[in-house]
Amino acid sequence: MHILAFSDLHRARNRAETLTEASTEADLVIGAGDFCNTREGLDEAMEMLRGIMAPMIVVPGNAESVEELRAAARPNMTVLHGQSTEAAGLRVFGLGYGVPLTPFGAWSCDLSEAEAEKMLAGAEGCDLLVTHSPPKGVADVTSGGQSVGSIAIRDAIARFQPKIALCGHIHDSWGRSGKIGDTAVHNLGPKPNWFEI
Repeated sequence: MHILAFSDLHRARNRAETLTEASTEADLVIGAGDFCNTREGLDEAMEMLRGIMAPMIVVPGNAESVEELRAAARPNMTVLHGQSTEAAGLRVFGLGYGVPLTPFGAWSCDLSEAEAEKMLAGAEGCDLLVTHSPPKGVADVTSGGQSVGSIAIRDAIARFQPKIALCGHIHDSWGRSGKIGDTAVHNLGPKPNWFEI
């Protein structure tokens, strides 16, 4: 399966156009959250992606709630937040939001580590894990050098060992990758990223 994946679109029209053009080659498109900015402009962001015809699996970032994303989602989108779905024989589990809690205030959709741990229990047996936040220690470093990823996500990857784990959220680590056990972890960013599973 030819998978196109991205994160953190943040309503950037030029990025959406590039992703839409690339998507003609994709069997599946993954969006790892933050389609809009600070809970504003989600409908506009979804409209920017209207040219993507391939099936899409998306998770909410901390910039949109799961309810907002489900209400705005296009017909070809499956929204996951603590759930899994099947795509061409692959089991995909998704968890959105910022984990752990961010310093951004009331607009940010976040989960505590304990909440995330509980929701990630359903990821056992998944082939592909899609989270908005990165795991602690991999592709999670800010411009100030701080590792701000999630312990719960890291522990779930170590325990369940999906083939690939995709994330975003930490802009300074876009394009970075690493491994937890046998699982490749990729912080995507808003450019086309290609994976074969």
